[in-house]
Amino acid sequence: MRKNRVTNQRGQGSAGAVLGAAVVSMGLIAGTFYIFACGVMPGLGRSDDRVFIEVMQNMNDAFNNPVFFASFFGALLFTAVSAWQLRGTSPYRWVLAALVVYLVTFAITSVVNVPLNNELADAGDPAKIADLAAVREKFEDTWLAWNVVRTLLSTVAIGLLARALVLLGRDNRARQSAYLDSAAGSSESR
Repeated sequence: MRKNRVTNQRGQGSAGAVLGAAVVSMGLIAGTFYIFACGVMPGLGRSDDRVFIEVMQNMNDAFNNPVFFASFFGALLFTAVSAWQLRGTSPYRWVLAALVVYLVTFAITSVVNVPLNNELADAGDPAKIADLAAVREKFEDTWLAWNVVRTLLSTVAIGLLARALVLLGRDNRARQSAYLDSAAGSSESR
């Protein structure tokens, strides 16, 4: 294994903080996708076509805010920075795997879910849509299926990041105990 690049205390703390931020932001995103898969979409599925379209348009519009974007892009940014900081360490491959999995999630969102949201918005005012059932049919099943995929992938990503966090903690404890070992340093320094 290559020499650990996270060598000084400041670097260890920074790497741990960034990895922790990746875990939190990924958890927020996984939770967002999860609640849509388990509650929001099944609940909306019980609504008539006009209500379904109107509520989805309103929710999609509401998600265009800095708080959501901070976690959605933050999960990607923090995971990428963490992978860079931890290269050459035992947690690196777990963080890299999480990054790859989240990149797929990010791509699905960008290529499937967001365009569907835009098409739904472009359909216009639900009170003026001639064929509400056709608009809903074009949107609902595809959006929901890909949201389930996003939910599973982002949940896998958070699991990978959590594993990396555990390994980083173990690595840090191992370095600390090696320092306290009698062969390392004088007795005055312990």
